[in-house]
Amino acid sequence: MKLILTAAALLSVVLTITPSAVAQDGEPRTGALKTKVSPSRAGVFIDGKYVGSAANFRRARKYTLTAGDHEVLLSDPRYEDLKTKITIHPGETITLSEHLRALPTPQGPFGRMRTVGFDKYAAVYLNGKFYGHADELSNFAQGLLIKPGEYTVRVESLNGAPAHEEKVKIEEGKVAIVRAH
Repeated sequence: MKLILTAAALLSVVLTITPSAVAQDGEPRTGALKTKVSPSRAGVFIDGKYVGSAANFRRARKYTLTAGDHEVLLSDPRYEDLKTKITIHPGETITLSEHLRALPTPQGPFGRMRTVGFDKYAAVYLNGKFYGHADELSNFAQGLLIKPGEYTVRVESLNGAPAHEEKVKIEEGKVAIVRAH
């Protein structure tokens, strides 16, 4: 009986301090973000956390956020990063419309890097810079063209799985494959 009372008391404390999407007065505490970004494959980072590609939040889906101010970073390796601030109001959906500015086209020689076995939308970073999601780099016809050299590759899943990190040597005209363990 003592254990049941202790568990009930703990549940009461957890319910009291856990924020809800709806305030006690019935008003929502959250709003949502949709994106209309070019290029649509640009990565969306909200308050420093990767949430997916811009195309994911264009029509059918939206990203739920707590009401208040947030920093959004749009990143694609072929374009200049764009940082902006947004304000989410309770119960409202805002649409972020942006066009990223293209960078000069890199000149070869190149090697190719592919990813295999990762979550489809896992973020792929080279030397700390976002380069896309794993599905963009996963089959024989795809891959990331990069200059020869050594790189630290980090793949972070959206589903909470541990991040994968390894050193990769890229050689001209060859394919390096980063595999999930």
